Amino acid sequence: MAIRVLLADDQAMVRGGLRLILEDQPDITVVAEASDGVDAVAQARRLRPDVCLVDIRMPRLDGLQVTRALAGPEVADPLRVVVVTTFDLDEYVYGALRGGAAGFLLKDAGPALLVEAVRAAHQGDALVSPSVTVRLLRHLAPPAPPRDERRSALSEREIEVVREIARGRTNLEIGAELFISLSTVKSHVSAVQTKLGLRNRTEIAVWAWEHRVVD
Repeated sequence: MAIRVLLADDQAMVRGGLRLILEDQPDITVVAEASDGVDAVAQARRLRPDVCLVDIRMPRLDGLQVTRALAGPEVADPLRVVVVTTFDLDEYVYGALRGGAAGFLLKDAGPALLVEAVRAAHQGDALVSPSVTVRLLRHLAPPAPPRDERRSALSEREIEVVREIARGRTNLEIGAELFISLSTVKSHVSAVQTKLGLRNRTEIAVWAWEHRVVD
């Protein structure tokens, strides 16, 4: 079954370009377009697409507000949102990831990475653009990490998995790096989410950088 995507961008030409790239793939179809944040939220809640590609700067509601409305901590059944923007700014990346985004992608990243972003978000697999998000999360890590008693609940192997997630590795890459099976990786990821009270890999990565789990 094709991955159903919603495009939200205030520029018709940008939406048209994204649609052409995505619908050139046999496993992806664009089910809706929105030119502002309010329309994006309404259509996403009505259609429940597999992935929402959301621009940062839009009328009425911006991309960060849309992300929080569709995927934020208070959302009972969150959608998968990838923020796509021309603006490589720290506060945008951090705001998007803290708001529940499954990834953050620059518009000049190219067609291949755009397609990868959609597929990765659909699979719930990894931070889409490690070259962007990992660099910025490292920059945003606090000089003195807050004490978190939950860390002591993690096993050494789970800590290793958390480090690899924070570096932007996929489950397959983590398995190869740690010499464990894919199913074992998935079990560790699930255990980490439960022990830390986190909902997805993005939140694990943010937690890891905030608490200096990664050098």
